[in-house]
Amino acid sequence: MLHRLLKSADQALDLPRALAHCDIPCKIYDPAPALIAALSVIRLIDIIDEISPKDAAALPEVYNTLARCVLRKEEEAEKVKHEIRIIWGDYFKAPQLEAHPQVHDLVHQIMMKASACKQNSKRADGEALLELVNKFAEIFWATKDVKAVRKTSPYPPSAPVVYPEL
Repeated sequence: MLHRLLKSADQALDLPRALAHCDIPCKIYDPAPALIAALSVIRLIDIIDEISPKDAAALPEVYNTLARCVLRKEEEAEKVKHEIRIIWGDYFKAPQLEAHPQVHDLVHQIMMKASACKQNSKRADGEALLELVNKFAEIFWATKDVKAVRKTSPYPPSAPVVYPEL
């Protein structure tokens, strides 16, 4: 009902239309949120693996922590997918795709591995996800002619992460 009312008002008033070609101002893209989310997936898997009840009285606390970690792990894996889709869909255009034709397959691999991380709690899947996102970050920075380096993250899980050399 509200939609019809607004549509009628728009037609009656003949308001000018605004069109945009992307969600955010061009050139403001960065794979860093996807990298941090991938690191978080690994860290949450580590925490899940460390959980063990000390005695029967601790079980409710263990279940609570486990449920929260699984939920956060799934949210972080989904965040990886979201951030990569935005860069792939909004930033990568013909010139970048011609220079890096492997990016389509890489994005598909990231989507599949992030889904695997949601479906299980295997650290190897988390590590593989981070490696795929690192490769994506290297390609991304190469399209901007920015040198990228791999450095160990300064927080758990202390894994290698691609950073732009600024």
